[in-house]
Amino acid sequence: MSKQDWQPRGAMERSDEPGLRDTQALLSAMQAMELQKRDYHVERPLLNQEQLEELGRWSLPPKTYKWRTWFQCSRARAYALLLQHLPILGWLPRYPVRDWLLGDLLSGLSVAIMQLPQGLAYALLAGLPPVFGLYSSFYPVFIYFLFGTSRHISVGTFAVMSVMVGSVTESLAPDEDFRQDSNSTVDEEAKNAARVQLASTLSVLVGLFQVGLGLVHFGFVVTYLSEPLVRSYTTAASVQVFVSQLKYVFGIQLSSRSGPLSLIYIVLDVCWKLPQSVVGTVITAIVAGVVLVMVKLLNDKLQRYLPLPIPGELLTLIGATGISYGVNLKNRFGVEVVGNIPAGLIPPVAPNPQLFAKLVGNAFAIAVVGFAIAISLGKIFALRHGYRVDSNQELVALGLSNLIGGIFQCFPVSCSMSRSLVQESTGGNTQVAGAVSSLFILLIILKLGELFQDLPKAVLAATIIVNLKGMMRQFSDICTLWKANRVDLLIWLVTFVATILLNLDLGLAVAVVFSLLLVVVRTQLPHYSILGQVPDTDIYRDVAEYSEAKEVPGVKVFRSSVTTYFANAELYSDALKRKCGVDVDRLISQKKKLLKKQEMKLKRLQKTQKPPKKVSTVEELEDTATSGQKDANAPNVLTLRSLGLPQPDFHSLILDLGTLSFVDTVCIKNLKNIFRDFREIEVEVYIAACHSPVIAQLEAGHFFDDSITKQHLFASVHDAVTFALQHSGSASITPVLATKL
Repeated sequence: MSKQDWQPRGAMERSDEPGLRDTQALLSAMQAMELQKRDYHVERPLLNQEQLEELGRWSLPPKTYKWRTWFQCSRARAYALLLQHLPILGWLPRYPVRDWLLGDLLSGLSVAIMQLPQGLAYALLAGLPPVFGLYSSFYPVFIYFLFGTSRHISVGTFAVMSVMVGSVTESLAPDEDFRQDSNSTVDEEAKNAARVQLASTLSVLVGLFQVGLGLVHFGFVVTYLSEPLVRSYTTAASVQVFVSQLKYVFGIQLSSRSGPLSLIYIVLDVCWKLPQSVVGTVITAIVAGVVLVMVKLLNDKLQRYLPLPIPGELLTLIGATGISYGVNLKNRFGVEVVGNIPAGLIPPVAPNPQLFAKLVGNAFAIAVVGFAIAISLGKIFALRHGYRVDSNQELVALGLSNLIGGIFQCFPVSCSMSRSLVQESTGGNTQVAGAVSSLFILLIILKLGELFQDLPKAVLAATIIVNLKGMMRQFSDICTLWKANRVDLLIWLVTFVATILLNLDLGLAVAVVFSLLLVVVRTQLPHYSILGQVPDTDIYRDVAEYSEAKEVPGVKVFRSSVTTYFANAELYSDALKRKCGVDVDRLISQKKKLLKKQEMKLKRLQKTQKPPKKVSTVEELEDTATSGQKDANAPNVLTLRSLGLPQPDFHSLILDLGTLSFVDTVCIKNLKNIFRDFREIEVEVYIAACHSPVIAQLEAGHFFDDSITKQHLFASVHDAVTFALQHSGSASITPVLATKL
């Protein structure tokens, strides 16, 4: 058997002709293709799987047991594990102070200026006193500085996470549980204490989930959250955020609601109580919102000329606090303010294990969503700046941030897209910027926090609503996906509707289940095609798509666009028989009936003849009809033609299995049935283009036997077609000779 020979003809001649390149540039596309066909010539032997394995010296790759390395102990391994789980030890000693320190300081200060108002506002969104938003902007950020691998994401409070926490605190600690007996007022101190305990315990549980999943290298779990799903979910969450802030914008009291359809009931409740709105609160929210929007527009216009963006949120908070204190908005106009903000840090508190059972479902959902948001942003910045983000270590870092933060009365956090963009655009190079911002927040907690006691809650609500602009823009995904991919649009819409109607936890579960089911459904609706040969090539394409691709006479080449497994194996078989244009099952049934009649006829002849002749059984008759060989005991060869049945217009069937990524027992059984059924109607079956893992699985599943061997399996479709044409009249497979392609 000769070795494969690739021979570029005329290469030396072309290099010696200086004018030929200019001539080729003027050739038309068809002329260039003709020239290319003449220039290159490929000659190799026709290869079935046995010959290919012999030629390539195929063998199973050696098995590697990664778990063995877990128990190996050495100084180098211990140091590698330390650097893996504490990345700061790897990059901080090599930190270029002169080049990066100034940028990180300015970036950290800019992020802290945004972190202050967002922390206060998102704590309100989570149903907690605003000071706990400051705690959540300090502890988790500093922990991530030590353990994180992304240089640019800004960890801390985030609107989607806060509204998920708020749905938990409001459902498990509603206002009705804290109404005093004497009147209808709510015991705010008891309610806040209960909700803080719920949120901190939830944060610990979220951290435990994330750390556990990260240590077992389960970071790939977020791959089941597709981009349309995540964008739709965050869009629906932004709608939840917007609706939750309406009570602060209008200054009305709403009853706590949770569970399915709670958002609809809240909207109806807001509409019903609009006449009770506090005019001073509405005006405060509108003015603050207009100021914030104008500052953001100004930042966009002057972005090229400003070294740092104008801190509109911080200036708005300072101005609103000063006006509220000077005018006495609370007493004169009934505007609700933040209230007491204690100075200093609070001691750590152990979580309440009795709440774990109530929080476990929500904790897992928050853990997955928080990590999905963080890793997606982290990978975007990593690709942009040319470094690598370890998804498993990110899961551990985020988990430790939530775990330790929960012990210090924080609620679950993730990363913010707006703050991350500011951290990158203002010169941030590493998480030193995050450490600087956390230290600035610490200064506010210790000394400056109490200055914001007169800050109107309506201003915080306006801050939250204005910051939803980016997520609200994701509604444009509907138009984009309508043009690009309708299936992704369906995932987007189902996720959005489910999250709006069923709340955040059930909505996420429905979205994930629906997207996975949609994958299964799409594997049951593949594209089946009959392939034809593109003229003068060894390329085979769908004859319905390529007008010049022609079927090889006497040979059917069939291909499915997806892998075949238990869910679509029967569909594959039905599509094959339909595409071939032969009613295989009916033809086999008719054949068996005629063979049975022949058997009865032979039995009657046996009674009249002496000595009796040996009677062929049904199986022998069927074997005779299938093989087409002459039987010495039978007077005639029992073929389809001799039985008076129509013959297929092809003698060979080739299954292109290049799209198979795996096979299961149902697929193997289905392939065997295809071999059996088509051989019953005198059509030989071959397989082409199988990948090595699939071949190994076929062997493990006992697919190959005396009737189906690796000689029925070919390296390419063209090899199988060539062999089928050469051996269409032969009943057995013989060694293959060298063939020119």
